Amino acid sequence: MASMTISVLTRRADFLSANRGLRVARPGFVLLTRPNGGEGVRYGVTVTKKIGNAVVRNRMKRRFRELLRAALPEQGLADHDHVLIGREGGVERDFAAMGAELRVALERAAAGKGDPPRRGPRPGRRR
Repeated sequence: MASMTISVLTRRADFLSANRGLRVARPGFVLLTRPNGGEGVRYGVTVTKKIGNAVVRNRMKRRFRELLRAALPEQGLADHDHVLIGREGGVERDFAAMGAELRVALERAAAGKGDPPRRGPRPGRRR
């Protein structure tokens, strides 16, 4: 896997389709992976407003992008989309520990060992 192209997900549809893939939850983030039909290794980062203000979210996104750039060339799943979703407390976590968690999460995803799917929206709840 020497000349693997890694590109960034930009379309909302790609994020939504990744959400139907395999999910591996870690303390600081959730990793979603899904085959993308030969598009190479692609990644995206998403951090919701629940996590904090813009400064906090942007810092978290920068950290995630750096983690992904370090891990994906060796451990990224070929022809898969990878999406990292920030979780509460992910900003304060030690960077090296998060790198190790990402490696474990990628290994689990490669082995097809995802966490059980999330429950859908509860009835009567508006979106």
